[in-house]
Amino acid sequence: MSPAEKPVDQLTQEEAAEELARLAAEIAKHDRLYHAEDKPVISDAEYDALRQRNAAIEARFPELMRADSPSRGVGAAPSATFAPVQHAKPMLSLDNVFTNGDVVDFVGSVRRFLALPTDAELVFTAEPKIDGLSMSLRYEKGRLVTAATRGDGTTGENVTANIRTLDEVPERLPAGAPDMIEVRGEVYMRRDDFIALNRRMAESGQAFANPRNSAAGSLRQKNAEVTRSRPLKFFAYAWGESSEPIAETQFEAVRRLADWGFVVNDLMVRCRSLDEMLGHYRSIEAMRATLPYDIDGVVYKVDRLDLQERLGFRSRSPRWATAHKFPAEKATTVLEKIEIQVGRTGAMTPVARLKPITVGGVVVTNATLHNEDYIRGIGNTGQPIREGRDIREGDTVIVQRAGDVIPQILDIVPEKRPAGSEPYRFPHVCPVCGSHAVREEGEAVWRCTGGLVCPAQAMERLRHFVSRNAMDIEGLGEKQIEFFFTHPDPALSIRAPADIFTLKKRQAASLTKLENIEGFGEVSVRKLLAAIDERREVALSRFLFALGIRHVGETNAKRLARHFVSFGKLREAVERARSPKGKGDPGNEEWREIVGVNGIGDVVAEALVDFFAEHHNRDALDSLLTEVSPVDEEEVGEVSSPVAGKTVVFTGALERMSRDEAKAMAERLGAKVAGSVSKKTDLVVAGPGAGSKLKQATDLGIEVIDENAWFERVGASL
Repeated sequence: MSPAEKPVDQLTQEEAAEELARLAAEIAKHDRLYHAEDKPVISDAEYDALRQRNAAIEARFPELMRADSPSRGVGAAPSATFAPVQHAKPMLSLDNVFTNGDVVDFVGSVRRFLALPTDAELVFTAEPKIDGLSMSLRYEKGRLVTAATRGDGTTGENVTANIRTLDEVPERLPAGAPDMIEVRGEVYMRRDDFIALNRRMAESGQAFANPRNSAAGSLRQKNAEVTRSRPLKFFAYAWGESSEPIAETQFEAVRRLADWGFVVNDLMVRCRSLDEMLGHYRSIEAMRATLPYDIDGVVYKVDRLDLQERLGFRSRSPRWATAHKFPAEKATTVLEKIEIQVGRTGAMTPVARLKPITVGGVVVTNATLHNEDYIRGIGNTGQPIREGRDIREGDTVIVQRAGDVIPQILDIVPEKRPAGSEPYRFPHVCPVCGSHAVREEGEAVWRCTGGLVCPAQAMERLRHFVSRNAMDIEGLGEKQIEFFFTHPDPALSIRAPADIFTLKKRQAASLTKLENIEGFGEVSVRKLLAAIDERREVALSRFLFALGIRHVGETNAKRLARHFVSFGKLREAVERARSPKGKGDPGNEEWREIVGVNGIGDVVAEALVDFFAEHHNRDALDSLLTEVSPVDEEEVGEVSSPVAGKTVVFTGALERMSRDEAKAMAERLGAKVAGSVSKKTDLVVAGPGAGSKLKQATDLGIEVIDENAWFERVGASL
């Protein structure tokens, strides 16, 4: 095993010296590619990992720290394309932290350095860390004289002519500004501007990798007119040398920059506790995807400038600030195999088995490939994705993970594709039961036709049935369901939902006792059987969702439960809807009632009718209903209003509120909102332009009122 592959705590002193030399050279190369050439070849997470390893080795072997150690340097040497500019005050980097515990340590180190007691107030600012190009703007007598990049922290590149083309960089400061001041901040490009620019550049065969590279490349143009044509922006957030103090706190200083005409980030806040710091971090992380610009973390700074002065600097970073980086969202690894998973509806989903990689702080071994078209490089509307590149076993792939979303493969690295690799052939038979698979017209999904004879579908339906948002049977997780489903002993076998509720009875009559089987104990078995008994009565909406009817998720289950109140009424309506008149016949009252439920249309109604039309489903349901009683949904509940319990239809144009607001209001007042008129409709609210629904209501003798009358009727209840 080479030193590069060994954990830090297993390195000998000789190996540590060799590894530090390798890391110094590699980090220097990536610094040059990122800062000077705007052509990074590794992700931020991979770069951070190199620096973290270097720091860990130096911490263990401090005597081996090199003169060219990455710990001593900032950025990269300035490009020879532009004249050098010496910074009056160094432009240092920030240390990075990655966990909440690291933030606790940072705050603790500040308190210890200042000898502050734990109950003494210590205020920090917290602001998004913009992913752009650092810039220093020097003003003398209120006039912009020099603009320089960070460079190596001491010497930057003179890009004054280019920076003057940015609308957000004032040419002059107003009266009251210091005679001399260096305003510092970040040049960046908004994501939508980056996409539009790349579209234009693609016509000439060029493109940037990301907004940060786009901003840096656009600013480092020999011809300032090219820079002028690029949509660059500037956030001001700091300052360097100044002929006079500009404020007493960081927060007030940034507000003063805004008064001078600079754009500052409106997400900057003051935090008076560690909890507030971490809370703002979580808030910024949650809105990260919706911000118009790229950020990669949150920066914390001690607010009081006199305390910043006392804290001072380390070799390459201030003691009074740090960057709390977001977890990496993307990483590169090898796709070792493509496997097919069969879901409870028969959907055959391709899954990538990956060489394990850490993405966003989580070790990822699997990623979704969505469907056959996605693997082939075809989008939902038939357009090419990934420039038409397909995905194959053996490919080096780029994996993305966001929050709790299942990781997905974004793209491949074409130059790393193994020689002789073959395109993936999507199977046309079920890999579990061997049944024929079909892909319906207009769908991207292949489905197994095995139905109840397919063990994968049956097992997945059971897992769904007992899941938290369905029947929520504690102690019956994925592993337990698989154990019971595959067990050959009739006393332990669970192949259908009703079998769950007969397990206790079968156990009592059998010599095979569950508590004697490895993995189960007397206490756990008693708890499991008790948890099953607790679910013999369950809310109707949960029961409907647990059945796993296609298109009947939690929301639609609640809609149906609220409308029909009892399972018996729902079942009767659905079974009548498949009468000889035809399920789509406008004269079929039950069909019209189902599709008229607010949010329920033809697709869901057909799925319901198809489910109850299948005799296997009816038999399984009848067996289940001998063991379980769905509890009627509360029809009105606590709500008391003139429309509580009534079925209301809104039609025509509403002038005092939107249709969605009207529906929400009615439901809040205890009414049921339907999308079509039937004999069970109690009230129709008709606005201008009402057509067929108004006529149907009139023909059926249903009460019709206008919008103003609606407000008069419910006004006292609002």
